[in-house]
Amino acid sequence: MDLSYIINELGEEREQYFNAMSPPIMQTSNFVFRKVDDLSAAFADEMGGYLYSRGLNPTVDILRKKLAALDGAEDCLVLNSGAAAIFASVFANIKAGDHIVSVRKPYTWAERLFSVVLPRFNVETTYVDGGSVEQYADALRPDTRLIYLESPNSWNYAIQDLKAIADLARSKGIVTIVDNSYCTPLYQRPIELGIDLSIQSATKYIGGHSDTVAGVISGSAAMIRKIFESEYLTIGSGIQPFNAWLLIRGLRTLPMRLKQVSETTRLVLAYLRQHPKVESCLFPLDPEFSDYELAKKQMSGACGLLTFIYRTEHRGEIIRFCEALRHIFMAVSWGGHESLIIPKCAGIRPEHFRPEKKEHRMLRLYIGQESADYLIADLEQAFLSASGG
Repeated sequence: MDLSYIINELGEEREQYFNAMSPPIMQTSNFVFRKVDDLSAAFADEMGGYLYSRGLNPTVDILRKKLAALDGAEDCLVLNSGAAAIFASVFANIKAGDHIVSVRKPYTWAERLFSVVLPRFNVETTYVDGGSVEQYADALRPDTRLIYLESPNSWNYAIQDLKAIADLARSKGIVTIVDNSYCTPLYQRPIELGIDLSIQSATKYIGGHSDTVAGVISGSAAMIRKIFESEYLTIGSGIQPFNAWLLIRGLRTLPMRLKQVSETTRLVLAYLRQHPKVESCLFPLDPEFSDYELAKKQMSGACGLLTFIYRTEHRGEIIRFCEALRHIFMAVSWGGHESLIIPKCAGIRPEHFRPEKKEHRMLRLYIGQESADYLIADLEQAFLSASGG
């Protein structure tokens, strides 16, 4: 399906809403029925029509159709956060006593789910580095029901061979889930590689304006219906119509925003790699990246998230650098119009900081919509300020 058609036309029946170019926000909690049989049918199959906006809503459905098509999936659900998407997709595919294999150090709330919540139900998770399919094969047990992936992750950009792992899992009847937030469906297509469920934080690039929070689960119609009829409806974690409308708006400019971010990232990366205060950089499509060949094989782009290692012995210098930035904001998340930075040491108690550990000197930089010259000038003055220049 053509990308331009998906973004501009798919799911939009403009003649049904006064030929308005932008779809309406159906800000309603419920829907009216004139016949008891119709109401009975809606009770029997809430995914077959509109009953209550905790389930389906016309504005949300326009977004669902577009996001499923972008992923090359049969269907999708949109939830009120990426964490909700992780929770629903995992819970729908396990039961008490099952075993999960997960990539090591996944997103914070995925790890919290695996390490804190699921053990209450006697669900055990084995973490693997994920550098080879053999690591997953060795971790499998007779009770393994799920393999959870995150490729790339959002700090050191660890990558897994999605097709090889999907093939392994399918041969064993194991469900695969991947967090595809880093690439979006424009730059990586997990469903086409055999992954069962592709999830993403739509808060990031899909929204693109730092004004809404959402998560997406894409997969087969059968798997999406299973999630809808259990976790999605029970927890009530579906996205609200206004937020869905904001995401539709964000989709309109997604390709050109990603193109701009990707071009600027290349220039900023080149600047950082030659700077004397930068020990090294991590970026999946940098030829010096350890898994560059695999990244190039399964990713068509890498957007604007990179990490660099500050060359210093002192935590204070990293702090001075971050606080000296004038136009790059210190904040979590990524994917919006504004450039952002997070120092890893912000999550490490000062007395535990060890400069010999590269991870302690990591800074994650997100490149937004600003020009490369504007960002490089800000980085340069912050480096000078931090070193006393």
